[in-house]
Amino acid sequence: MMTPNEALAKAKTILDEGGVIGFPTETVYGLAARIDIPSAIEKIFTTKERPFFDPLIVHVASIEQAKKVTAYWGPATQALAEVFWPGPLTMILPRDPSVNLMITAGLDSVGLRMPNHPLALELLQQVGVPLAAPSANKFGRTSPTSASHVRLEFKNENVFVVDGGDCQIGIESTVLLVRHRPEKVELSILRRGHVLKSDIEKVLADKGFTFEFLESVDKRESPGHMKHHYMPPVPLIVCLEASREPSDVLREVNQKIGQLPDEIESIKIIKPKEGIVTHAVLRLSEDPLLATREFYGKLREVAAQGPDCILFYREAHQSGERWESLFDRLNKAASLIL
Repeated sequence: MMTPNEALAKAKTILDEGGVIGFPTETVYGLAARIDIPSAIEKIFTTKERPFFDPLIVHVASIEQAKKVTAYWGPATQALAEVFWPGPLTMILPRDPSVNLMITAGLDSVGLRMPNHPLALELLQQVGVPLAAPSANKFGRTSPTSASHVRLEFKNENVFVVDGGDCQIGIESTVLLVRHRPEKVELSILRRGHVLKSDIEKVLADKGFTFEFLESVDKRESPGHMKHHYMPPVPLIVCLEASREPSDVLREVNQKIGQLPDEIESIKIIKPKEGIVTHAVLRLSEDPLLATREFYGKLREVAAQGPDCILFYREAHQSGERWESLFDRLNKAASLIL
């Protein structure tokens, strides 16, 4: 077993030589490369089998480092960073021309975040340049919340992983588009996460900002914006009626699953050839914070049992902002919502 310091030293060497590594954050594990080595950035996409239209988040060690990769760091950005960084908030800001367009999917914006994990921050400080990092899993599949998940995902690619234990939050960061206009700050949540809209509103209101949340914006500036994402290796079925019998659900699944396209937005849809006979039920904690933390891990565990499909029953108590962040992931991971 390597000590954390030995693991960080090895990770830094691999990164400096233009390689990719798995590293822990408080949200999910990331697959990282230096932002100043184009071939390394490309390696993220090839290792993940990720299409180039899906942008990457840039991870920074400090606000000072963040300012170097954005063309405009405004007062609202500063206020939010002071409260939520390090932490699970990614801000979409104007891209500095120095940032490789591969990272931003050709867009003029860049997503920035300072992760709240001691090993991630130490690695960023040692490397001395920001790291581009999506989640450390094959494109469209279930995100990893432990080092073992990453090793299993990339066993053929032999990706080195810094083991930082289980992720404390368990879903990807909130992605917030921030635009400074002359008369107000325009905001849009492009991906829900642990930092809630109400949290952001409180900070900006307390600091005296005039701001507006826009709902209908183009979400291409955010990673994970596709209709399907985070999918397990067998179909996940979200059932909206908690009292419905599994046999009844499976009958409808077998009628509908064959009608789904083979691929949606570059993500392959799993359709068992022999039909669906067996099932397992995904059960999560009643506390939304715990449910979120355990979601990806439990999804992997249940899939590993080898059922033809996984059923998740949505229950009446699962409402409110915290649950909505989790259902953003659950619904995208689902093949069908019945």
